[in-house]
Amino acid sequence: MGVVGLSVPRVDGPAKVGGMACYVDDLVFPGMLHARTVRTSVPRGRLSGIRLDFDPAGFTVVDWRDIPGRNCTLHLTDDQPCLVQEDIRHVAEPVLLLAHEDRDTLWSACVQLMEERGEPVLDPAAASHDHAHVLISDGDVERGLRASDLVVEGEYRTGAQEHVYIEPNGIVAVPEANGGVTIHGSLQCPYYVHHALVNLLGLPGELVRVVPSENGGGFGGKEDYPSVIAGHAALLALKAKRPVKLVYDRAEDMLATTKRHPSVVRHRTGVMKDGRLVAMVIDVVLDGGAYVTLSPVVLSRACLHAQGAYRCPNVRINGRAAMTNTPPNGAFRGFGAPQTQFAMEVHMDRIAEALAMDPAKLRLRNVLRAGDRTATGQVLSDSTAEIVLREAMKRSGWRRKRVAWKGTNRGIGLALFRHGAGFTGSGEVRLASRCTLTTTERGVRIRVANTEIGQGTCTALSQIVADALDVPMDEVTFSVPDTADVPNSGPTVASRTVMVVGGILERAATAMREQLGTLSPAEHFARHGETNVTREHEPPPGLHWDDQTYRGDAYGTYGWGCDVAEVEYDPVTYAARAVKLTAVQEFGRPVNPVLARGQIEGGSAQGVGWALIEEVVMKDGAMTNAQLTNYAIPTTLDMPRVETVMVENPYPHGPFGAKGLGELPMNGPGPAIVNALRHVGLDLRQLPATPERVMEAARGRA
Repeated sequence: MGVVGLSVPRVDGPAKVGGMACYVDDLVFPGMLHARTVRTSVPRGRLSGIRLDFDPAGFTVVDWRDIPGRNCTLHLTDDQPCLVQEDIRHVAEPVLLLAHEDRDTLWSACVQLMEERGEPVLDPAAASHDHAHVLISDGDVERGLRASDLVVEGEYRTGAQEHVYIEPNGIVAVPEANGGVTIHGSLQCPYYVHHALVNLLGLPGELVRVVPSENGGGFGGKEDYPSVIAGHAALLALKAKRPVKLVYDRAEDMLATTKRHPSVVRHRTGVMKDGRLVAMVIDVVLDGGAYVTLSPVVLSRACLHAQGAYRCPNVRINGRAAMTNTPPNGAFRGFGAPQTQFAMEVHMDRIAEALAMDPAKLRLRNVLRAGDRTATGQVLSDSTAEIVLREAMKRSGWRRKRVAWKGTNRGIGLALFRHGAGFTGSGEVRLASRCTLTTTERGVRIRVANTEIGQGTCTALSQIVADALDVPMDEVTFSVPDTADVPNSGPTVASRTVMVVGGILERAATAMREQLGTLSPAEHFARHGETNVTREHEPPPGLHWDDQTYRGDAYGTYGWGCDVAEVEYDPVTYAARAVKLTAVQEFGRPVNPVLARGQIEGGSAQGVGWALIEEVVMKDGAMTNAQLTNYAIPTTLDMPRVETVMVENPYPHGPFGAKGLGELPMNGPGPAIVNALRHVGLDLRQLPATPERVMEAARGRA
């Protein structure tokens, strides 16, 4: 009997539960210095000077002039400086780096920055420069709008969201005798950091090594930003010729690092009296912040999901990521799709209201089915949208509660959604991910660059290899994703690890099994020594994508979900509380059901927080509530009861039928909760639905 499909215990569990796992702040090296970052205080301006009001003896001090390579942190582009030279583009932009062996002495050192303030752009609608544009067009929207019986318009807003991973960002940089540097840290994508450091330090790739430590959570916040902090630690270490530890406290992490992109999405939808969608015009504006980071790909995914889970013959989606003088926004679970699907799902309830139609019935009339075409021209070979919708309605008692609760302070709402698994379009082909299996005296070792950030990567990939190789789980080990040892299997992002990397490993294991013949991996190792089998990503057949026209197959496959939220509203305090969430999700076949359930519950918790509690308050370009005393996240007392339902629908091109799951659960709770409040009679079109916003909606109803 195989292990795929079974809830085997986590392979990383004993070390973490037993306190033996080493996180970055646990790491100590001989002669290690501690470091801090000196940052700007104005959102836009010019740096005219720096004054050190302390005795520099015993300190290592680094500014932009100490950079041996190019003064930029490479993400998608090279627009973001590693250290400010003159132009200031956001609050908390790094200017100076200090290191000292004593922490108290380090933090007592006073540095004065002479900053000449300029006029910041803080409203993305007023921005004169954009980081990216996306246009998706299908059919004739103007003709479709004219032919419609009714046109419904609306504007929908979502705020920034802080990742609040348990462990803040941290890096230890160790200089090597050969002039190179080794990076240890809390990060998601070791080869991203490697690429950025080669550029920054002007070193050949073989002299830069990146070794992820145990990771206390990422959610996308440790996809792009570790390249920044690793660069800072490396510069100090190379100058001091000593190891340097740079670990942020919670306040600095919240103030300086990336957030979910705030969004403004406008819909103009033509619909017939029977509920058929005829035309959609969707305008998407994301606040990208001061530098590009990952905004183009976040905008891309946002626009590709803006149509929601519905067919429509005439669609135009126009998106832009605006440049503002706030800290750059970046990757966060869902990567743009939660913002646009929030708008789509709340808009669908408003259309149903305008037609005096049940919201579920409207969705059933328009849901994407197998054979339907999306706005990019992709013909869906498979869709379980109707299945998850009907299952969620049945499990939640949708029809009965819609009737019984009408006119009360309790409401029920739903949201139907999808999420493309893996990189967009030809992204996986360009990446050309590689994975290696190596025989050992114990069995077989997995060598990939994908990191364990709490989601169960080590366990799920080990299950796939064990079954494909037909060996017990305890004969499979997992290498530290050290860039000096593992091939580039791509980043740990985009709901791709199990589906894409697991798929490559499945093929590698199958090839190794044929090569071993009747011997086990350990027996083969004993007779022949180490054997390596490497395989590269092969896309599913028949996929075509054009990056210039945004036409074709945007994703190889989609996960589908439907959330039903039950909400109580207090007319005295104006507080809304989610009491139950029914989460029905289809993501192929679960490799490990308990881990999959954890992903659904965890993503739902982040969605509930984004919907009701978590509000990043910005003033003059800076987060003013950068502490957990007044940036609240859901506790167990704030969470509704979550009923998770996993609909199996094996994907033929995924390992043992698996698709990606990690981001899918983030897309549903926000709109489902707001739609439940609409059932109460409250017209909300913005997240989070704080008591203040609920009060405004209640007064508008009166």
